[in-house]
Parts: sequence; C-alpha cells; structure tokens
Amino acid sequence: MDVPALVANVVTLARQAGDKILEIYEQEDLGVVNKADHSPLTLADLAAHQIIVEGLTNLTPAWPILSEESKTIPYHERQSWQHFWLVDPLDGTKEFIQRNGEFTVNIALINDGIPMLGVVYAPVLGIAYGAAQDWGAFRYRGEQEPERIQVRTYQPGSRLQVVASRSHAGPETEEFLQRLESRGLEVEVVSRGSSLKFCLVAEGQADLYPRFGPTMVWDTAAAQCVVEQAGGSVTTLAGERLTYDREALLNPYFVAAGSFPWQDYR
Repeated sequence: MDVPALVANVVTLARQAGDKILEIYEQEDLGVVNKADHSPLTLADLAAHQIIVEGLTNLTPAWPILSEESKTIPYHERQSWQHFWLVDPLDGTKEFIQRNGEFTVNIALINDGIPMLGVVYAPVLGIAYGAAQDWGAFRYRGEQEPERIQVRTYQPGSRLQVVASRSHAGPETEEFLQRLESRGLEVEVVSRGSSLKFCLVAEGQADLYPRFGPTMVWDTAAAQCVVEQAGGSVTTLAGERLTYDREALLNPYFVAAGSFPWQDYR
C-alpha cells in the first residue's frame, strides 16, 4: 500500500466533500430535518455522504464503508470486516447550523479495530489533518507542503491546556477539571466544536480533551488516528485504547491526551 498516496487521495476527497458543504453553508435554507434520535440532519450531511461514498468506492472497491448516514448495517455483517472505512460526512452538524465554522469531515480506515489512517478536514478553515499508522501526522494548508505535527511535551508546573467547555460540560467533566485544579495545576479551558478538539491536542495547542458525554464511532476514529500518530493517545477511563471492532456504535467515555499523565489525577 502506498500510504502517502492513499492519505493524499483521501484528503482530496474530504476537500471535495467540504466544498459541497460550503456551497450549502452559504444558502439561506440548510434543509434541516430531525432524525429518529432527534439529532439534526442537513442537505450538507447527505451531499457530503454521497461524494465520500462514491469516492471511496472508486478508490478501494473491496473495502466496505460505514457512514453515519448508513449506520443501519447490522453487526453480524460488520463483524467480518477486517478493513473498512468509517465516515462522518459532517461532524458538528449543530455547529454547521449555528454557522460558527467549527465542523469537519472525518474519514478513517479501520484495520482489525484500529484506526490505521485518518483524515479530518475543516472546510471553513481550509485545513486538513492527515495521518497513518507508522507514517506520522500532518497538517495540510491549501497547496503548501504538508507540515508534520506532534503533541506538545508537557512541562511540570506549566499551565495545562484542556479542550472542554465549562458552560456546556456535564458534571463529570467539571469534576475532572476541579480535581486537576485541586492538585495544584493551573488549568486553562478552551472550547472547540467537532473533532477539532482532537486536532488541538495533535498539533500541540492543548494537552487534554476529556470526553464524558456521548460520542459515536464515526465522531472519533479519524481524529484518534491523527492524535496517536502525532504521539498522543486516546483511551477509555480504564486506560484502554479506544477500538472499533465492537458491536456498539456508541463510544465509552475517553480522554485524548498529549504527554500529560492524566491517569495520575483520576
């Protein structure tokens, strides 16, 4: 497998989906409807889904695709998949509807439950993040050469940068932040939408992203690959790597981290 070429192809595909999303983003009517679980769905979700599925099918016809918009595929079929694409055509639909720009396109390649390739693209920012196992993590800006990224090395005594929202966080997140502060850490909290929270950790702008609320597998897989290949980790509260060879599409709680030893503060 030519990994750099595959990542580049997926980045191009994510940008194509992003262009379509932006086209709809600028329209007055976003075509918002509510799905059965009451989460919002827009014309952009469906258009991006169609572009990505068609592109991945042409790129790797033998590998199946699980997208947020095709999640009805039963587990008895999915459990035999060794390689498959895991896609969120528009991560952060609420951010899209609010027009704050903090939404992404997420495309991951899963191998035996592990995200071995991941691309996250932020259409409004025009920035993509691409990573692959044993290859590294890179940031793509326009036509510039990709820049290698890595998590930052936390220096004891320095300010801890955490991606979370005090105003919207649940009690578990607030308790976690208070525990860090009670141990003498100076904590600065920043807020981002969608999988951009992972990307802040991956590029060294944040040390931690604790998630004590519901997420689905397509919300996390691509960005997890970016964080891991940048030198970080994405683990459950028990310290186990987040994996994708399970029946449940709902993720357990997790923490994405750079080098900060968050488990010492549980």
